[in-house]
Amino acid sequence: MSECDACGKQENMPYQCGHCGGTYCSEHRLPEAHDCPGLDNWSDPGGVFDSGFDESVNTGQTSGGGGVADRLGIDTGPGGPLAYFRGNVTYLFLAIMGIVFILQHVVTFTLGEQAHQMLFVLHPNNPEYVWTWFTSIFSHARGGLFHIFGNGIIIYFFGRLVEQQIGSKKFAIFFLVSGALAGLGQIGLQMIQSGSGYGVLGASGAALAIMAFLTVLKPDLRVYLYFLIPVPIWAITGFYFLLSIAGTFSMQGAGLLGGNIAHLAHLIGLVIGLWYGQKIKGQTRMPGQIQFGGGGGGGPGGPGGPGGPGRRRP
Repeated sequence: MSECDACGKQENMPYQCGHCGGTYCSEHRLPEAHDCPGLDNWSDPGGVFDSGFDESVNTGQTSGGGGVADRLGIDTGPGGPLAYFRGNVTYLFLAIMGIVFILQHVVTFTLGEQAHQMLFVLHPNNPEYVWTWFTSIFSHARGGLFHIFGNGIIIYFFGRLVEQQIGSKKFAIFFLVSGALAGLGQIGLQMIQSGSGYGVLGASGAALAIMAFLTVLKPDLRVYLYFLIPVPIWAITGFYFLLSIAGTFSMQGAGLLGGNIAHLAHLIGLVIGLWYGQKIKGQTRMPGQIQFGGGGGGGPGGPGGPGGPGRRRP
């Protein structure tokens, strides 16, 4: 038995919405019947999801609203070459993380460590390298496979849920801004305390912002930790919140400037996620649970446990 996310009715054979991931009874199975956020994401107030076979495909006209892509002649509509990225920014960012992981090794091997630092590390010695505010979010090579896997698994399972709720464009901005601010906050305090530091790498700030966002929207959302143990998301987020505070203000040298974990970046990401979640709370619905492989509450999967440090020594 599963509970309808719209009316609470118990259903033996529920319907899962492919656009918002929710579980619904027969009465609320259609997107327009449960006020699916996907309707807004697709800019389709009429309640009919575009199949892609519309006038923009037949006539060659773009379906955008006159943005940069349109001025460049790029069709971002359902039939255009960039249509895949609509609703799939989570996977795009994961792919970029993988590509950058390889590029970091290639650059270090061919051009040297200095070039790697200049391209991929947000460093207190060079905060004016604006590109590193964002390239550092996708850089994980110095932390190894555990680093990229730990952040990637949170983004893969939780990021998809957030993207379904707020849309791909807002999700991309949310991810990049939270990741950049988390990194800048980390090196900012390093500069205040010692004038230098190890620099920042990794997407942990953005990943924890995603978790905190979901915690505000649905604190009792069940997460199958290590694919086995059902835990409410508020407990996981609360644990990281306390850990980040303790690490940031630790007086034992294992906090902000000691060890390999960017505790302040984590804390900033969590605060941003909590703030943004509170800002849009009540404007969207969440499925009842996240389960590996789907099913149950209709979530896109369950994480094998969040983790992964946010900073690694260059």
